[in-house]
Amino acid sequence: MGCQFTESCLAVIIMSSIQIYKPTTSVYGTDIYGKHISDVTYSTGDFTEKIIEEVFEIYSSIKDLKDEEILQDPSNHLIPIFQRLDHLIALNVYDKSGEAILFDYVFNLAFDAITRFRSLYTAKLETEHAHSILESRDPWEMLTNFNYISNYLKLSLTEFQGARLKPGDNVVFLGSGPLPLTLIVLCHWYGLKGIGIEQDPDRAELSRKVLEKLGLSDQIEIINGDQLTLPLKTRSELIMIAAQAEPKKEIFNHLAKVLPVGTKLSYRIYEKGLRRLLDTFYLFELPEQFEEYLRVQPEPPVNNTVVFVTKDVC
Repeated sequence: MGCQFTESCLAVIIMSSIQIYKPTTSVYGTDIYGKHISDVTYSTGDFTEKIIEEVFEIYSSIKDLKDEEILQDPSNHLIPIFQRLDHLIALNVYDKSGEAILFDYVFNLAFDAITRFRSLYTAKLETEHAHSILESRDPWEMLTNFNYISNYLKLSLTEFQGARLKPGDNVVFLGSGPLPLTLIVLCHWYGLKGIGIEQDPDRAELSRKVLEKLGLSDQIEIINGDQLTLPLKTRSELIMIAAQAEPKKEIFNHLAKVLPVGTKLSYRIYEKGLRRLLDTFYLFELPEQFEEYLRVQPEPPVNNTVVFVTKDVC
Protein backbone atom coordinates (compact mmCIF):
# COMPACT_ATOMS: atom_id res chain seq x y z
CA MET A 1 0.00 0.00 0.00
CA GLY A 2 1.41 3.41 -0.96
CA CYS A 3 2.55 6.02 1.52
CA GLN A 4 0.14 8.99 1.64
CA PHE A 5 2.37 11.23 3.78
CA THR A 6 0.85 10.38 7.16
CA GLU A 7 2.72 11.94 10.09
CA SER A 8 4.50 8.69 10.97
CA CYS A 9 5.36 8.08 7.31
CA LEU A 10 6.83 11.56 7.02
CA ALA A 11 9.16 10.93 9.96
CA VAL A 12 10.29 7.59 8.54
CA ILE A 13 11.02 9.15 5.14
CA ILE A 14 13.13 11.93 6.65
CA MET A 15 15.16 9.60 8.84
CA SER A 16 15.75 6.94 6.17
CA SER A 17 16.55 9.41 3.41
CA ILE A 18 19.29 11.07 5.45
CA GLN A 19 21.33 7.89 5.06
CA ILE A 20 21.63 8.59 1.34
CA TYR A 21 24.01 11.44 2.03
CA LYS A 22 26.70 9.32 3.70
CA PRO A 23 29.57 9.14 1.18
CA THR A 24 31.33 5.89 0.42
CA THR A 25 34.91 5.51 -0.74
CA SER A 26 33.83 3.17 -3.51
CA VAL A 27 31.80 5.96 -5.10
CA TYR A 28 34.13 8.89 -4.53
CA GLY A 29 37.34 6.99 -5.26
CA THR A 30 36.79 7.00 -9.03
CA ASP A 31 36.09 9.63 -11.64
CA ILE A 32 33.41 9.43 -14.33
CA TYR A 33 35.59 7.08 -16.35
CA GLY A 34 36.36 4.78 -13.42
CA LYS A 35 39.86 6.19 -12.97
CA HIS A 36 41.19 6.26 -9.40
CA ILE A 37 41.40 9.74 -7.89
CA SER A 38 43.19 11.07 -4.86
CA ASP A 39 41.58 10.90 -1.43
CA VAL A 40 38.83 13.49 -1.09
CA THR A 41 38.61 13.34 2.70
CA TYR A 42 40.71 16.26 3.84
CA SER A 43 42.45 17.01 7.12
CA THR A 44 41.94 20.38 8.77
CA GLY A 45 45.59 21.26 8.25
CA ASP A 46 46.44 21.90 4.62
CA PHE A 47 43.50 20.79 2.53
CA THR A 48 43.00 23.96 0.50
CA GLU A 49 45.32 22.89 -2.32
CA LYS A 50 43.79 19.40 -2.47
CA ILE A 51 40.26 20.81 -2.70
CA ILE A 52 41.30 23.18 -5.48
CA GLU A 53 42.81 20.26 -7.36
CA GLU A 54 39.64 18.22 -6.86
CA VAL A 55 37.44 21.04 -8.13
CA PHE A 56 39.65 21.52 -11.15
CA GLU A 57 39.44 17.77 -11.90
CA ILE A 58 35.67 18.00 -11.82
CA TYR A 59 35.72 21.11 -13.98
CA SER A 60 38.05 19.47 -16.52
CA SER A 61 35.72 16.47 -16.78
CA ILE A 62 32.55 18.49 -17.48
CA LYS A 63 33.61 21.74 -19.15
CA ASP A 64 33.22 20.47 -22.73
CA LEU A 65 29.96 18.60 -22.21
CA LYS A 66 26.95 19.88 -24.13
CA ASP A 67 23.61 20.33 -22.40
CA GLU A 68 22.12 17.26 -24.07
CA GLU A 69 25.06 15.09 -23.05
CA ILE A 70 24.36 15.96 -19.42
CA LEU A 71 20.58 15.69 -19.66
CA GLN A 72 20.65 12.35 -21.49
CA ASP A 73 23.68 10.44 -20.09
CA PRO A 74 22.07 7.09 -21.03
CA SER A 75 24.84 5.01 -19.46
CA ASN A 76 24.87 7.07 -16.24
CA HIS A 77 28.59 7.79 -16.64
CA LEU A 78 28.13 11.15 -14.93
CA ILE A 79 26.64 9.85 -11.69
CA PRO A 80 30.02 9.48 -9.91
CA ILE A 81 31.06 13.03 -10.74
CA PHE A 82 27.68 14.38 -9.60
CA GLN A 83 28.11 12.49 -6.32
CA ARG A 84 31.70 13.70 -5.97
CA LEU A 85 30.50 17.27 -6.33
CA ASP A 86 27.75 16.77 -3.73
CA HIS A 87 30.28 15.30 -1.33
CA LEU A 88 32.73 18.12 -1.94
CA ILE A 89 30.29 20.96 -1.30
CA ALA A 90 29.10 19.32 1.91
CA LEU A 91 32.59 19.22 3.47
CA ASN A 92 32.81 21.07 6.78
CA VAL A 93 34.93 23.99 5.60
CA TYR A 94 35.45 27.05 7.78
CA ASP A 95 34.35 30.26 6.11
CA LYS A 96 37.91 31.63 6.13
CA SER A 97 39.20 28.53 4.36
CA GLY A 98 36.24 28.64 2.01
CA GLU A 99 37.06 32.20 1.01
CA ALA A 100 40.65 31.24 0.21
CA ILE A 101 39.47 28.38 -1.98
CA LEU A 102 36.60 30.15 -3.74
CA PHE A 103 38.68 33.18 -4.67
CA ASP A 104 41.49 31.13 -6.16
CA TYR A 105 41.96 31.95 -9.86
CA VAL A 106 40.86 28.41 -10.82
CA PHE A 107 37.31 29.24 -9.83
CA ASN A 108 37.06 32.02 -12.39
CA LEU A 109 36.96 29.17 -14.90
CA ALA A 110 35.13 26.55 -12.87
CA PHE A 111 32.20 28.44 -11.31
CA ASP A 112 29.84 28.65 -14.30
CA ALA A 113 30.63 25.17 -15.61
CA ILE A 114 30.06 23.48 -12.24
CA THR A 115 26.85 25.40 -11.56
CA ARG A 116 25.55 24.55 -15.03
CA PHE A 117 26.45 20.88 -14.68
CA ARG A 118 24.75 20.39 -11.33
CA SER A 119 21.63 22.28 -12.38
CA LEU A 120 21.24 20.21 -15.55
CA TYR A 121 22.00 16.91 -13.86
CA THR A 122 19.51 17.67 -11.08
CA ALA A 123 16.89 18.30 -13.77
CA LYS A 124 17.85 14.96 -15.36
CA LEU A 125 17.34 13.09 -12.08
CA GLU A 126 13.99 14.77 -11.46
CA THR A 127 12.84 14.07 -15.03
CA GLU A 128 13.73 10.39 -14.74
CA HIS A 129 11.91 10.06 -11.43
CA ALA A 130 8.88 11.89 -12.81
CA HIS A 131 8.64 9.27 -15.58
CA SER A 132 9.04 6.51 -12.97
CA ILE A 133 6.06 7.95 -11.08
CA LEU A 134 3.97 7.99 -14.24
CA GLU A 135 4.83 4.35 -14.96
CA SER A 136 4.29 3.13 -11.39
CA ARG A 137 1.25 1.31 -10.07
CA ASP A 138 1.86 3.06 -6.75
CA PRO A 139 2.91 6.62 -7.63
CA TRP A 140 3.05 7.84 -4.02
CA GLU A 141 5.41 5.09 -2.99
CA MET A 142 7.56 5.85 -6.03
CA LEU A 143 7.55 9.55 -5.14
CA THR A 144 8.88 8.85 -1.65
CA ASN A 145 11.67 6.70 -3.09
CA PHE A 146 13.31 9.72 -4.71
CA ASN A 147 16.89 9.91 -3.41
CA TYR A 148 16.67 13.56 -2.37
CA ILE A 149 13.17 13.52 -0.87
CA SER A 150 14.42 14.37 2.63
CA ASN A 151 16.01 17.55 1.26
CA TYR A 152 12.64 18.74 -0.07
CA LEU A 153 10.75 17.68 3.04
CA LYS A 154 13.01 19.79 5.25
CA LEU A 155 12.99 22.77 2.88
CA SER A 156 9.20 22.66 2.61
CA LEU A 157 8.83 22.60 6.39
CA THR A 158 11.25 25.54 6.67
CA GLU A 159 9.21 27.58 4.19
CA PHE A 160 5.89 26.66 5.78
CA GLN A 161 7.08 27.75 9.21
CA GLY A 162 9.24 30.68 8.10
CA ALA A 163 6.43 32.29 6.13
CA ARG A 164 3.87 31.49 8.88
CA LEU A 165 1.63 29.75 6.38
CA LYS A 166 -1.61 27.99 7.26
CA PRO A 167 -3.86 25.49 5.47
CA GLY A 168 -5.74 27.07 2.57
CA ASP A 169 -3.01 29.62 1.80
CA ASN A 170 -1.80 30.08 -1.77
CA VAL A 171 1.88 29.86 -2.72
CA VAL A 172 3.80 30.37 -5.96
CA PHE A 173 7.02 28.55 -6.84
CA LEU A 174 9.23 30.12 -9.51
CA GLY A 175 11.32 27.41 -11.19
CA SER A 176 9.15 24.43 -10.21
CA GLY A 177 10.91 21.97 -12.55
CA PRO A 178 9.80 18.60 -13.96
CA LEU A 179 9.04 17.17 -10.51
CA PRO A 180 7.57 19.94 -8.30
CA LEU A 181 8.34 18.28 -4.98
CA THR A 182 8.14 21.42 -2.86
CA LEU A 183 4.64 22.17 -4.09
CA ILE A 184 3.61 18.52 -3.74
CA VAL A 185 4.71 18.41 -0.10
CA LEU A 186 3.27 21.81 0.83
CA CYS A 187 -0.07 21.20 -0.85
CA HIS A 188 -0.63 17.53 -0.01
CA TRP A 189 0.83 17.49 3.50
CA TYR A 190 0.20 21.07 4.70
CA GLY A 191 -3.07 21.73 2.89
CA LEU A 192 -1.93 24.66 0.74
CA LYS A 193 -2.81 25.55 -2.84
CA GLY A 194 0.05 26.17 -5.24
CA ILE A 195 1.08 27.50 -8.62
CA GLY A 196 4.34 26.43 -10.20
CA ILE A 197 6.05 28.54 -12.86
CA GLU A 198 8.40 26.60 -15.15
CA GLN A 199 10.06 28.12 -18.22
CA ASP A 200 10.79 24.85 -20.05
CA PRO A 201 7.52 23.74 -21.74
CA ASP A 202 8.42 20.03 -21.74
CA ARG A 203 9.23 20.07 -18.03
CA ALA A 204 6.04 22.01 -17.32
CA GLU A 205 3.94 19.44 -19.20
CA LEU A 206 5.69 16.52 -17.49
CA SER A 207 5.01 18.00 -14.05
CA ARG A 208 1.32 18.43 -14.94
CA LYS A 209 1.13 14.72 -15.79
CA VAL A 210 2.80 13.81 -12.50
CA LEU A 211 0.33 15.95 -10.55
CA GLU A 212 -2.57 14.30 -12.37
CA LYS A 213 -1.15 10.86 -11.55
CA LEU A 214 -0.89 11.84 -7.88
CA GLY A 215 -4.39 13.33 -7.82
CA LEU A 216 -3.15 16.86 -7.09
CA SER A 217 -4.26 18.70 -10.22
CA ASP A 218 -7.01 20.51 -8.30
CA GLN A 219 -4.51 21.84 -5.75
CA ILE A 220 -1.52 22.67 -7.94
CA GLU A 221 -1.44 24.51 -11.28
CA ILE A 222 1.63 24.64 -13.50
CA ILE A 223 2.24 27.66 -15.73
CA ASN A 224 4.81 27.75 -18.53
CA GLY A 225 6.68 31.02 -17.94
CA ASP A 226 9.41 32.84 -16.04
CA GLN A 227 9.74 35.84 -13.70
CA LEU A 228 8.01 38.02 -16.29
CA THR A 229 4.86 35.97 -15.66
CA LEU A 230 4.66 37.63 -12.25
CA PRO A 231 2.65 39.16 -10.72
CA LEU A 232 -0.30 36.79 -11.07
CA LYS A 233 -3.93 37.76 -10.61
CA THR A 234 -4.26 35.13 -7.90
CA ARG A 235 -3.23 36.43 -4.48
CA SER A 236 -0.43 34.44 -2.85
CA GLU A 237 0.86 34.39 0.72
CA LEU A 238 4.37 33.45 -0.40
CA ILE A 239 6.40 33.50 -3.62
CA MET A 240 9.27 30.98 -3.51
CA ILE A 241 12.34 31.27 -5.75
CA ALA A 242 14.06 27.98 -6.59
CA ALA A 243 17.81 27.58 -6.12
CA GLN A 244 18.10 26.79 -9.84
CA ALA A 245 15.99 29.76 -10.93
CA GLU A 246 18.35 31.98 -12.89
CA PRO A 247 19.50 34.66 -13.41
CA LYS A 248 18.57 35.74 -9.89
CA LYS A 249 19.75 39.33 -10.22
CA GLU A 250 17.36 39.90 -13.13
CA ILE A 251 14.60 37.99 -11.35
CA PHE A 252 14.75 40.16 -8.23
CA ASN A 253 15.15 43.40 -10.18
CA HIS A 254 11.91 42.56 -12.01
CA LEU A 255 10.07 41.51 -8.85
CA ALA A 256 11.15 44.71 -7.09
CA LYS A 257 9.39 46.70 -9.80
CA VAL A 258 6.15 44.76 -10.21
CA LEU A 259 5.19 43.16 -6.89
CA PRO A 260 2.88 45.04 -4.52
CA VAL A 261 4.14 46.27 -1.16
CA GLY A 262 3.73 43.63 1.53
CA THR A 263 4.50 40.67 -0.75
CA LYS A 264 6.38 37.92 1.07
CA LEU A 265 9.11 35.95 -0.71
CA SER A 266 11.57 33.20 0.09
CA TYR A 267 14.59 32.18 -1.93
CA ARG A 268 17.11 29.38 -1.70
CA ILE A 269 20.82 30.01 -2.04
CA TYR A 270 24.09 28.19 -1.44
CA GLU A 271 26.13 30.38 0.89
CA LYS A 272 27.99 28.21 3.41
CA GLY A 273 31.49 26.92 2.71
CA LEU A 274 32.00 25.25 -0.65
CA ARG A 275 28.25 25.23 -1.31
CA ARG A 276 28.91 28.62 -2.87
CA LEU A 277 30.41 26.80 -5.84
CA LEU A 278 26.81 26.31 -6.92
CA ASP A 279 25.56 29.87 -6.58
CA THR A 280 26.95 33.34 -7.27
CA PHE A 281 23.90 35.18 -5.95
CA TYR A 282 25.41 35.57 -2.49
CA LEU A 283 27.78 38.12 -4.08
CA PHE A 284 24.90 40.47 -4.96
CA GLU A 285 22.74 42.64 -2.77
CA LEU A 286 18.96 42.48 -2.89
CA PRO A 287 17.17 45.49 -4.38
CA GLU A 288 16.46 48.07 -1.69
CA GLN A 289 12.72 47.44 -1.93
CA PHE A 290 13.16 44.10 -0.11
CA GLU A 291 13.76 43.68 3.61
CA GLU A 292 15.08 40.39 4.99
CA TYR A 293 13.32 39.15 8.14
CA LEU A 294 14.58 35.57 8.51
CA ARG A 295 17.51 33.43 7.32
CA VAL A 296 17.58 29.68 8.02
CA GLN A 297 20.96 27.97 7.64
CA PRO A 298 21.07 24.42 6.24
CA GLU A 299 21.38 21.26 8.28
CA PRO A 300 22.14 17.87 6.67
CA PRO A 301 20.91 16.68 4.27
CA VAL A 302 19.92 20.20 3.10
CA ASN A 303 22.48 22.35 1.25
CA ASN A 304 20.35 25.46 0.78
CA THR A 305 20.05 28.46 3.04
CA VAL A 306 16.45 29.75 2.94
CA VAL A 307 16.05 33.53 3.09
CA PHE A 308 12.70 35.24 3.77
CA VAL A 309 12.02 38.81 2.68
CA THR A 310 9.14 41.21 2.29
CA LYS A 311 8.73 44.03 -0.18
CA ASP A 312 8.50 47.09 2.05
CA VAL A 313 8.62 50.02 -0.39
CA CYS A 314 7.63 50.73 -3.99
